[in-house]
Amino acid sequence: MWFAGNAVLPDLQASLGLPDSVLGDMTAAVQLGFIAGTLAFAVLAISDRYSPRLTFLACALAGAACNASAWLADGSISLLLSARFAVGFFLAGIYPVGMKIASGWYQRDLGKALGLLVGALVVGTALPHLIRALGQSLPWQTVMLSVSAIAAFGGLLMFWLVPDGPFLSPGARFNPGSLATVFRSPGFRSSSFGYFGHMWELYAFWAFVPPALAAYAARSPAAGFDIPLLSFAVIAAGAIGSIAGGYAALRLGSARVGFAQLMASGLCCLLSPVLFELPPAIFLPVLLFWGAVVVGDSAQFSALNARYAPPDQVGSALTIANCIGFGISIVSIQLLNRAAGSLPAQYLFLLLVPGPLLGLWSLRPLLRAES
Repeated sequence: MWFAGNAVLPDLQASLGLPDSVLGDMTAAVQLGFIAGTLAFAVLAISDRYSPRLTFLACALAGAACNASAWLADGSISLLLSARFAVGFFLAGIYPVGMKIASGWYQRDLGKALGLLVGALVVGTALPHLIRALGQSLPWQTVMLSVSAIAAFGGLLMFWLVPDGPFLSPGARFNPGSLATVFRSPGFRSSSFGYFGHMWELYAFWAFVPPALAAYAARSPAAGFDIPLLSFAVIAAGAIGSIAGGYAALRLGSARVGFAQLMASGLCCLLSPVLFELPPAIFLPVLLFWGAVVVGDSAQFSALNARYAPPDQVGSALTIANCIGFGISIVSIQLLNRAAGSLPAQYLFLLLVPGPLLGLWSLRPLLRAES
């Protein structure tokens, strides 16, 4: 449901008369909703007070309803953004709670399991673009309803097929006062700042993949690009990076794997103006590679943050890092959104370079610790 609105954006703009800037605003609304939901779920200890499976199901059904309600906006940007905010809020009961459910089944191989879980998340994130590609003659309302139906069915499958794991334990209660202390831990400071650099790039890249493909297709019309299908492929390629990263981390360590993938995606950002000058036979494979590495380090940053968080403040530390990371993503999305009106598409991703640079610099102490 995360990028369902982005997948049908051209249809939304045509039928509802929405401005170009709505791309960044819609994406940022979901991010902001996720931050609010993460804080609310942590403060109220929802997944500790109630079954995580039941929480997952309830949020999947509620999020699906909010996603489907976009058709009620009827040209109102405020109503559309409110619906996207609500989707983000309930995603906070799906993504983090899904990780909690996974941690109930795995201990030693949790890093690998989280790699698989993030891989599934990436495919789900890309799925609305595939639905749009397979049903290009369908009205946007049908696409949104299809996404909602799949999301609701996924929640039901989780509830029916995945019992509570043998290692499931209550999480630590959230303490807002931890903000003043958790970053005093050098290891957690390094891992979380690496994660912040990663988040500066990730969601902005995902949001602007379709406009970037459209801009390249306009320069090379003979290529005959199917923008929704290619958008799905580029974002879904992250599943390969996530799963491969999970297995590689078993041998090399999470810091090394995260560093390598963040460096690769940072180089793609830096070389993006050159990428747009290349023929489709090179442009598309490089973009698919970028899609694989840009998110492949996500699970490793989650594992590092959990490992280096102060032992008595793990829950609070992870919540704080999550919220700051998604807050940073709002800034980068809006930066690209505002720059898109004056900056050629091939230069937009240069604005993301500082994120990987910060992340790589921050991870250096953890590389030494793993050597």
